[in-house]
Amino acid sequence: MIKNTVIWFIKILLCQVLVGTLCIFPVYAQKDVKASLQSQKKQIEKDIEYTNRLLEETKKSKSSSLNELAIINAKISKSEELIAKMNEEIRLIDEKLSASNQEIDRLTNELALLKDEYARMIYYAFCNRKSYDKLMFIFSSRDFNQAYQRLKYLQQYSVYRQTQGELIQKTQREITRQILALEDQKKEKQKLLADLEVEKQKLDRTKDEKNNTIQSLSRKEVELKKSIKEKEKAARRLKEAIEAIIAEEMRLAAEAARGKAATVSPEMFALTPEEKQLSDNFALNQEKLPWPTERGIIASTFGEHPHPVLSGVKVRNNGIDILTNTGAYARAVFDGVVTRVLTVPNYFKVVIIRHGEYLTVYSNLEEVTVTKGQKVATKQIIGRIHTDADKAKTELHFEIWKGKTLLDPSDWIAQP
Repeated sequence: MIKNTVIWFIKILLCQVLVGTLCIFPVYAQKDVKASLQSQKKQIEKDIEYTNRLLEETKKSKSSSLNELAIINAKISKSEELIAKMNEEIRLIDEKLSASNQEIDRLTNELALLKDEYARMIYYAFCNRKSYDKLMFIFSSRDFNQAYQRLKYLQQYSVYRQTQGELIQKTQREITRQILALEDQKKEKQKLLADLEVEKQKLDRTKDEKNNTIQSLSRKEVELKKSIKEKEKAARRLKEAIEAIIAEEMRLAAEAARGKAATVSPEMFALTPEEKQLSDNFALNQEKLPWPTERGIIASTFGEHPHPVLSGVKVRNNGIDILTNTGAYARAVFDGVVTRVLTVPNYFKVVIIRHGEYLTVYSNLEEVTVTKGQKVATKQIIGRIHTDADKAKTELHFEIWKGKTLLDPSDWIAQP
């Protein structure tokens, strides 16, 4: 009886250690995921707050504009992202609730077994409560070795009874703790569901605002088409100016490379070893380059795409347009040398920075803080972005070239 009881006790302890060990890893993993989700949510909330600031600035113009629509679209995108993160967080809490319920059931069953075993021990102790019975149990042994083993069993049994009582109390406390944790998880889920509903209502209002803005802009078809033509004309001028500068830079680089150790390839720059290293480093930072503004939203993407309001009309962009706050500055996305500072109609001042065979173009600057031939470092301020007072719009036009080839800047700058 005593031997079987002790063996059973050891098995219980081993099972508890094993279950406890297995439970540790999912708990820590879930904590990491939850912390990451909460961090992402905070960043998205900051982004939404920033779009609201931009929207307030834009509304000072007192008339609907395309940049207002772009900001609203960005806000909708961020709101949908936030709702997705909240749903993911709710899913994690549901998993925790399920795991907590299973753990409570397991502990409850374990407590019942412990109590049952403890009751049997008490009964056994009552039946063998006389010291005479214990002595007879020892002295009736076949030999000294068996007597010693029986004495050890009695000692172990006494310790086990005490430990068993402590284990019952510990299990009861753990069940209470798990129940309290379960209640906290339920409250957390209820709060998240309430917050989620609020965010959904905000999203619906933002979508209504978008529809109203589109309807308002649709009534300005003539004005919008005129604006498209002006922008296309300005874009052609800028492109022609950049292509002329690139051709001149290639010619000068080729002349400088004659008789020197330089890498020369058709339709590309002749590069010195230092320029080749800079060019390679630039290429290695694809999708990692910092934004050319400290903060902002992409109002217009690279390439040809449908006009956001006019049906059947397509617009082309040789780079990306980044809406930012009034007074914002443009900054270099990588180490390089200022190739040109020029002025282009509708784009104000333009800075071109060369990074080996790559060039980055920063247009629509009000003021410029760099000069031709100057070396610049990553994130160095190169000028203040122009603000259109009539439209309450502060927008940077940004392009990336590889030799004579236009590249999509969205493929190069880091995700916000």
